[in-house]
Amino acid sequence: MLDHRHAPHRQNVELLRFTTAGSVDDGKSTLIGRMLYDSKSIFEDQMQALERSRDLSGDEDINLANLTDGLRAEREQGITIDVAYRYFATPRRKFIIADTPGHIQYTRNMVTGASTANLAVILVDARSGVVEQTRRHAYIASLLRIPHLMMCVNKMDLVDYSETVFEDIQEDFSNFATRLQIRDITCIPISALHGDNVVERSKKMSWYKGPTFLAHLEDVHIANDINLHDPRFPVQYVIRPKSDAHHDFRGYAGRLASGVFKKGDPVKILPTGAVSRIKTISVYDEDIDYAFAPMSVTIQLEDDIDISRGDMFVRPDNVPHVTQDLDVMMCWMHEEPMKTGRRYAIKHTTKNTRCVIKDLEFRVDISTLERDTEACSLALNEIGRVKLTTMAPLCYDPYSRSRGTGSVVIIDEVTNGTVAAGMVCEPHKVAPVQDYDDYAI
Repeated sequence: MLDHRHAPHRQNVELLRFTTAGSVDDGKSTLIGRMLYDSKSIFEDQMQALERSRDLSGDEDINLANLTDGLRAEREQGITIDVAYRYFATPRRKFIIADTPGHIQYTRNMVTGASTANLAVILVDARSGVVEQTRRHAYIASLLRIPHLMMCVNKMDLVDYSETVFEDIQEDFSNFATRLQIRDITCIPISALHGDNVVERSKKMSWYKGPTFLAHLEDVHIANDINLHDPRFPVQYVIRPKSDAHHDFRGYAGRLASGVFKKGDPVKILPTGAVSRIKTISVYDEDIDYAFAPMSVTIQLEDDIDISRGDMFVRPDNVPHVTQDLDVMMCWMHEEPMKTGRRYAIKHTTKNTRCVIKDLEFRVDISTLERDTEACSLALNEIGRVKLTTMAPLCYDPYSRSRGTGSVVIIDEVTNGTVAAGMVCEPHKVAPVQDYDDYAI
């Protein structure tokens, strides 16, 4: 086991990315606002703006949802449309929050906000329990391989803080979640409006012995979320100084997508298959003995090999799939529907090439989780499994193993706009769908 305490430039405070989701009016924005307010993580000018908004609206209490609902349309409709990002820190951790939309027509926004999350927060209204959108959001969290999920049963004040209501909802959700690919689930009863179990423990729910919302965010173990078993280094930039003092230097800069590389390690360069050994690893101007994901470093090899942006360093005894044919679970993000047979640009790690979508195997109804094998296209916010062929070979691991090397972005060549995000499936593995498990990628 590597001793990360001696790794250079490692920040002492760990970063947790989490996303919030739930049905419309379940209280996502209010929960985040309450946490920021109670933990004193908002600036004075933000507090003054909240007070002015309260005075203008004539409300008795401050509307904490305004801390995250930044769009005028959101405030007028009382729903979250865009992905609102917020940053805050406690002495134990730094946080990036993606407050994502709950409505079905904003599925692409939720996928965008959740794609890099360590943890997903799904809110459930205590009066309604687990509903269709709860299952849909849990499925998307599972599809995106978010390692940790926190289900918050909100508005407990409207059910008299009933332990029975909470336990029934927890059991219902737990039974459904056993069919998904989420290994760590925590359920917490809260009242975002009144602050019960958000930052401070609720005196009205003494029967609950678990952590508060903020305490769980601070304590959830995320050190093992990054794949440190498969060394993958996509080359982003080739460094060739032109000065006489460094005329023989050739370095490769990039960010480790997964795994660990050490000085002296043998490496294979894909897709060419050339082999060499690591001569130096450096961060800025400081040489280090090893690097691990997601560090950004410069690597120098012992041999002079023709390497360019998009190539990947791996260990010779641990090689990813290298192919031009991919099976991808894809979320379509553009108003113009996906067209089979059409050419698109594709971005995978640092490599850019072109691809053709050959076939749509099935489209998932994300409300019922049924698949439609007769579908011939994907419309905005729809998810399905497609076959595509790339012009140049890609070096990938299945998304279920590595989010860093298992994700792709599809781009319209004419507008240069992102039209889809995809998660690469295990190769040549298509099983008959009989249960929710069969949607695992």
